[in-house]
Amino acid sequence: MRTASGWELPPDKAALMRRAVRLEWLSVAYLISAVFFIYLTLGSSQAMKTAWFEDILSLIPAIMFLVASRVRHRPPNDRYPYGYHRAVTVAFLCAALALFLMGVFLLYDAVTALLAFEHPTIGTVVVLGRQVWLGWLMIPALLWSAIPALILGRIKLPLARRLHDKVLYADAKMNKADWLTAGAATVGVLGIGIGWWWADAVAAALISTDILHDGFVNVRAVAADLLSSRPTTVDHAAVEGLPERIRNQLLALHWVVDADVRMREEGHVFFGEAFVLARDDRDLTAKINRAASDLLGQDWRLQDLVIMPVTSGAEDGGEHRHTKAQP
Repeated sequence: MRTASGWELPPDKAALMRRAVRLEWLSVAYLISAVFFIYLTLGSSQAMKTAWFEDILSLIPAIMFLVASRVRHRPPNDRYPYGYHRAVTVAFLCAALALFLMGVFLLYDAVTALLAFEHPTIGTVVVLGRQVWLGWLMIPALLWSAIPALILGRIKLPLARRLHDKVLYADAKMNKADWLTAGAATVGVLGIGIGWWWADAVAAALISTDILHDGFVNVRAVAADLLSSRPTTVDHAAVEGLPERIRNQLLALHWVVDADVRMREEGHVFFGEAFVLARDDRDLTAKINRAASDLLGQDWRLQDLVIMPVTSGAEDGGEHRHTKAQP
């Protein structure tokens, strides 16, 4: 079976990827410490419990990125002729589903606690021989779970865009938004302290709603990728411009009358087909090979491009039409 060509990141992108991997290992170590400190101060606060779960969930995208980074560069073979690039998409799916399902569970838990009129209490602990309200220890733990994550998220975002890595982007967005979780949980803790029993459950509901929203957005995005939708930018905010650029470059060739291009994402790289209407058949094979070679060098993300000569009104012989060049 014919397989796709072997692929490696260009040197500048390989350096960025190594930096991203180091950042994710740092994130895993940091998040484990944040989970540990919040666990020590958990108490009976619903908001603290939800923040603790949120930090545990934040480990999933980072771990999935690290796993995918070990798999995605394996060379194509007979069983996987397109290579292992979609390991990135699988990792994205795992992270998105975990977020969504945990968001549903935590929101249900918070709403039921609110409807049951539960009155949580925060006790005291002995620190250096003195009684200290546990809430004063919860707040530093929450700050530790938020401030470094915010910094890491800001560092990861430009890396994710330059690497076109949606797992890294989702992880960066989660890290960047962790201050919202810490802020909501702090309000819940202080609310208990001043006697607002409902503040804790409301804060937990706000945190879980944010988790649920992130999960839903990411599940929708990864479903579109798995269904080979039109490629988008890493933040899903716009249609990727590479297919149109490739089409314009084909139209600029003197032997091409018209052209059309379709592409799909395989993880963080693109596979595509171009359909060209040629002026004549002279040296057509050589022209196509030269054009394919030139176009593959236009963007590091373009892993494979098949150029297909077509005639006006040609069909695929099946129920559906291909996207064909028109005169």
